[in-house]
Amino acid sequence: MKHLPKHLRPRWRYLAVGIESWADTEIGRRAFQRALWYSAGNLLGDAGSADADLTLLSFAHADGTGEAVVRVRHGHVDDARAAIACVSEVDGEPVGILVRGISGTVRACEERYMGRATASSTQRDVAFEGAERPAVVRGDACDLRGESGRVGATMFDTE
Repeated sequence: MKHLPKHLRPRWRYLAVGIESWADTEIGRRAFQRALWYSAGNLLGDAGSADADLTLLSFAHADGTGEAVVRVRHGHVDDARAAIACVSEVDGEPVGILVRGISGTVRACEERYMGRATASSTQRDVAFEGAERPAVVRGDACDLRGESGRVGATMFDTE
């Protein structure tokens, strides 16, 4: 079977997506793909979701931060951005998702927008609400457990 000529092949765009969650949350590739499809199906309907064709090409998540490359059909970038923005949890765990940028090739997407989520995290005690509490510190952000549950704070809040 012959290949399609270049002008008849589907055109794709690649979205660099940043993922942030609590430090002890584990998110799998399949669970994230399922959350993308579910969100697209709810927002765009079956036909719109099939047209956009959101496909997860690469995924990495560890220590509460992660990144992914999502492939989308050329004319459906706005629909895909809206569907990605609607993802608020993966497997019942809350997540924050940010589209870092859009590119025409996977290589350009990885070179321009990826690699920023590799900030190191450390475990240490911080002073919060007048008491010493264990926390995971990533740059200026802290994830800690208070009496009422988990709290996301900045270094300014803990001093």
